[in-house]
Amino acid sequence: MAKNNKRTMEQAALIAIMSTSFMVAFMGSSINLALPVMVQEYTSTATMSSWVVTSYLLSSAAFLLPVGRLADIQGRRKFYLTGTCLYTLFTLLTTLANSMETLIFWRLLQGLAAAMIFGTGMAILTSVYPPQHRGKAMGWSVSLTYTGLTLGPALGGFLTQHLGWRSIFYFTALLGLVALYQIWYHLQGEWQGAPEEQFDWKGSLLYGFGLICFLYGLSALTTENWAGALAISGVILLGAFAGVELRSPSPILNFRLFRGNQAFAFSNLAAMINYSSTFALTFLLSIYLQIVRGLDTQTAGLILLIQPVLMAVFSPVAGSLSDRYEPRLVASSGMALSTLGLLALAFIHESTSLWLIMVILPLMGLGFALFSSPNTNAVMSSVEPRFYGVASSTLGTMRLIGQSICMAIATLIISIYVGQTPLNAASHTSIINTLRTAFFTFTILSFLGVFASLARGKVHQDPAPDTIPSSTGINR
Repeated sequence: MAKNNKRTMEQAALIAIMSTSFMVAFMGSSINLALPVMVQEYTSTATMSSWVVTSYLLSSAAFLLPVGRLADIQGRRKFYLTGTCLYTLFTLLTTLANSMETLIFWRLLQGLAAAMIFGTGMAILTSVYPPQHRGKAMGWSVSLTYTGLTLGPALGGFLTQHLGWRSIFYFTALLGLVALYQIWYHLQGEWQGAPEEQFDWKGSLLYGFGLICFLYGLSALTTENWAGALAISGVILLGAFAGVELRSPSPILNFRLFRGNQAFAFSNLAAMINYSSTFALTFLLSIYLQIVRGLDTQTAGLILLIQPVLMAVFSPVAGSLSDRYEPRLVASSGMALSTLGLLALAFIHESTSLWLIMVILPLMGLGFALFSSPNTNAVMSSVEPRFYGVASSTLGTMRLIGQSICMAIATLIISIYVGQTPLNAASHTSIINTLRTAFFTFTILSFLGVFASLARGKVHQDPAPDTIPSSTGINR
């Protein structure tokens, strides 16, 4: 009977987390197809359009670690349920936006809600599943993420073209209601990793403000005179955050996990570099296909569909491979494939064959699949159960920081070549120069990430008690 109850709990957790993974991923990928339409409706600039994506990422990244830590203390299911509820509400409110600035405001709040989902979902999954089945479960979760990414361009393009961009948000809110039903009625129980510990408010404030100042300052370097000073202030605040965390008895980010655990440290570094070099792919290619090549949103979405299809198909396979073979080998091969794809895109021009792009995209999709779930498995398998929430939040933070850096780089390059010109009025030459510079920059980052991925060392082994602190270790 106990075995059946455990199996039921595993299935409930997996279905719930798969449902929210799909919802958030669908929203993230479909909005890229709608951006050119939003810009036209609000007569906005290319730089402003990037903030529809960047604002969401900044908010998610700033709140993810504090929220994950609070969930460890007060209960992960509680925060997971609340986050899903708020995400659905803010998604609906976004449809009421009457300006680009208002839309960006609601996207900020949507990012906060997403942080509550990101910071708890994978920790719940890791708490429920035993180590020998964890990689497969994570593979299925990642697969639904990529399924959402898959349907996002195609369905999002169709909805935008025929029903307007707001229909994307209505559809996502409907998905949120379905996810809420699944969590409320089927995901029973509660998980607390550190109920006796205190929340670190001082570290949380330093981290949130420092991260926002640094990333916002970086993206605004060419448009605001004070951006450089803001970015430097962010670095100082993050340095102060590190000092506070090293002295805190209950830090939101346990630096001991990095100092004594090579697999944890380099897996997180590899994740940040991977997303720093790949996240803006759909955003940039959406601009290229619609503005430069003149395709409608539906056709552009069908082309961009190719990459996440491969991601969805191969993610469970990659997760299972990481249960049998060293994650560093599987994940590093995936990042190498992504590097090759980015290098090919660095030579894009106005008359590049669409067939060539449709060959590069599946290469990138396979690379993402081979990297993501094995890397997640490596992170979560390298810590003790009481640190699952911290590990999940840390990995999610690395992902969101990487995505924010990627969009900040893209925004910076757009501001250099396109400036404040409305996107639909920008010259094709300036857009092509933007794409080439961005993809070449991302190629270099991705190439460096391969070495970070390889440096993580072995995960499928017992930790040496004399080299790994008691606060870390592989849970086997």
